Amino acid sequence: MRRRPNYLAGLGSLVWLVVVGFPLYVLLISTFRTRSSYSSEGPLSFPEHLTLKNYVDDFSNGFGQDFLNTVIVTVSVVAIVLLVVPPLAYAIVRAQGRTIGTVFRIFLLGLAIPAQAVIVPMFYVISKAGLYDHLIGIILPTAAFCLPVCTLVLTGAMRDISNELYEAMAMDGATPWRVFWQMVVPLSKGGLSSIVVFSALQAWNGFLFPLILTQSESTKVITLGLYNFQTEHGVDVPGLLSAVVLSMLPIFIVYLFARRALVQGLMGVGGK
Repeated sequence: MRRRPNYLAGLGSLVWLVVVGFPLYVLLISTFRTRSSYSSEGPLSFPEHLTLKNYVDDFSNGFGQDFLNTVIVTVSVVAIVLLVVPPLAYAIVRAQGRTIGTVFRIFLLGLAIPAQAVIVPMFYVISKAGLYDHLIGIILPTAAFCLPVCTLVLTGAMRDISNELYEAMAMDGATPWRVFWQMVVPLSKGGLSSIVVFSALQAWNGFLFPLILTQSESTKVITLGLYNFQTEHGVDVPGLLSAVVLSMLPIFIVYLFARRALVQGLMGVGGK
């Protein structure tokens, strides 16, 4: 029996495409026009002459250094999370006894503590440690606040691995370390992708820690660098939007490569 086309669903999809696509059009087309063109013609019209001047000016005005600092912070935070969370989640899943469960519950208390509540003592600790106005002073607290969520996600992914697989590896004489690397890590790729994307987003979009824990131009990150486009004379909207587009690209690329495993991890199938 031939199915009738669902015109209502098609109409709804078209409306949703317009709702999503129109802001993207305004964002992208504004980056290729001059400031005077944007002011005189408005943001909705198509510019008569396209230009890459906004992107060139972004890097000549120091946005390149902000971009590099953000990359360093993001890569470092993701590296710390990948170094700490997988062994920790594996220990939580496989350890016997109540002690590790109690430690896990205490560790998850970090989910209930917002960064704004501890920013003053955090500033004091970072200053006393000599890390103020250094990128490491942003990296460490950002990674610390990523650990509870990442541990929770990856623990759920590892718990989806059946005990029969562990028993089969044990019968082959595999050590816990070999089980971890040869079985647990490959089967947890969905959870690993989830924590990579989550921690990268937290580090890339971080604003509070860079604002409070840094002050010099050499340690400025993208979220603070966007302030440079606002002056006492107004806001350079095309330049600001081009900087926003540049700041979106790295995370968008990460998502493109990890989207399938990310969806699997969020669905709780552990990448199996």
